[in-house]
Amino acid sequence: MINKRSNCHLPFNIAAEDLQRCHDLIGLESWNALSGMRIFITGGTGFIGKWLVATLLDADKVLGLNCHITLLSRNPLAFQRDWPNITDRVDWIAGDVRSFQVEKSRFDIIIHAATDVVAQATPADVFSTCLNGTERVLSLARQCGAIKLLLLSSGAVYGPPPPGMIHIPETHLGGPDPLLTASAYGEGKRVSEWLASQAAGNGLEVKIARIFSLVGPHLPLDKHFAIGNFIGAALANEKIVIQGDGTPHRSYLYAADMAAWLWAVLFRGKSGRAYNIGSEKSISIAALAERVFHVLKREPHISLNQPPEVGVAVSHYVPDTTRALKELGVLPAMPLDQAILRTARMHDSRLQILAS
Repeated sequence: MINKRSNCHLPFNIAAEDLQRCHDLIGLESWNALSGMRIFITGGTGFIGKWLVATLLDADKVLGLNCHITLLSRNPLAFQRDWPNITDRVDWIAGDVRSFQVEKSRFDIIIHAATDVVAQATPADVFSTCLNGTERVLSLARQCGAIKLLLLSSGAVYGPPPPGMIHIPETHLGGPDPLLTASAYGEGKRVSEWLASQAAGNGLEVKIARIFSLVGPHLPLDKHFAIGNFIGAALANEKIVIQGDGTPHRSYLYAADMAAWLWAVLFRGKSGRAYNIGSEKSISIAALAERVFHVLKREPHISLNQPPEVGVAVSHYVPDTTRALKELGVLPAMPLDQAILRTARMHDSRLQILAS
């Protein structure tokens, strides 16, 4: 398999070992389900989208799937300038996910991954993108006779877990506070799930993936992702100031694992069912900062914006992945230290010597 790859033409410069890991996790033969399929992807130019497209393109090249891939982008030309080595391997539709137009076309598989959590959008715009974007995608699914739809949702649909819950299962019926402006993303994803689940049937299978925190190459190091900020600061030998007391717990799934789990949801998930996508290995934000500096062999420079409050319950944003492990046949997540190192290597070639 490796012999069929050219290192200078790896999609999105994702390492061959990461592409191979994805294939190993789901089983190379699983990709044959996409043989000859016409696949439409929204959000294909974002962090998650890049990994989905890269692993799909690699499988197509290795196995000769002869699948046809179409990506939706607000600015295809800019993206093509940045990544010219994939431009002749996909087709493009220019437009906003809420209003894009498609000439009469057939798509067998639709992956709806569009919600820009990096751009500085207003809460109303975030909610509108979830609501109207999903409505537009479902309209396309009906119009083109799609047989499968994968909706990328989020663990944000659960809202803050109750005290004592350290792993959130899919059966938890919590939710964001609808009166808070900050709930736009979580509420938007809840609406998207409802719309998609109602569309299941009449020949359309709907699979839902609730994604938790991630780490991996292409994760921005200068946005609101804590682990990305920490890796960026460590590589630059800068001080980290944690905005808070550092006690909230998160977990981090490596991007190659995430891609494998998402494809497994599409291939093997049950229609109308949601699956948590994430790692169960919990770590506090303060400990994560220390861990990043240790793994990258940097002297730690970390301070807390406020001391921990005595008697206040620690919050956990960590999934229970029992359902995914049992029903999808996926394997437990890559160890965090290895995930941090692989992420940092894309930004600093000197770390190649530390690769395991």
